[in-house]
Amino acid sequence: MKWVVATHNLDKLQEILPLFDNFAVQLLSLDAFPEIGPIEETGTTLEENALIKARMVHSVTGLPTLADDTGLEVDVLGGEPGVRSARFSGPDATYADNVALLLERLGDHPPEARTARFRTVAAYVDGSLEQVTEGVVHGSITRSPHGSGGFGYDSVFRPEGHKDTFAQMSSANKQLISHRARAFGALVERLTLTLSSLHQKEAST
Repeated sequence: MKWVVATHNLDKLQEILPLFDNFAVQLLSLDAFPEIGPIEETGTTLEENALIKARMVHSVTGLPTLADDTGLEVDVLGGEPGVRSARFSGPDATYADNVALLLERLGDHPPEARTARFRTVAAYVDGSLEQVTEGVVHGSITRSPHGSGGFGYDSVFRPEGHKDTFAQMSSANKQLISHRARAFGALVERLTLTLSSLHQKEAST
């Protein structure tokens, strides 16, 4: 069985794939479907955007589809960049552009005023079933980037209870606590129960 992960982002894909190792499915990225162009994320919430992507890709491919949307919410900025995290500094923003703007906006705020959280909403759509789960990691924004791993805002996000930023952690250690792993981990648990129940009903009819 084939499923689609609604992303071209290889960094994101590498975090999602291992979480479905126990599913008898082949996960394909959008690179396998060149007919699918850019998907406009017109939602005002992470959940809306995750479902927009999952529904659209499923409608084109006919395959069960996984999607997510992630936002970095900084308290002193009123929750920004939030749903605009990937496009914080403009439609063609790079990771470095977004980090630079975030640090500029935070200026000289002291550590206690730099609290933030990463939030991921994961979605599954297959035409007859829709499931949505969430993962959150609390932490703070450092004054400057640290580490060369990870992607996005990882170099300036220090998770609560840790001395390293996500970018300083090994990918394995980040995966243990990351917002995306928590969201998709919850989705895996939900789908394991739901799909198993559906298969049992089908077998009994």
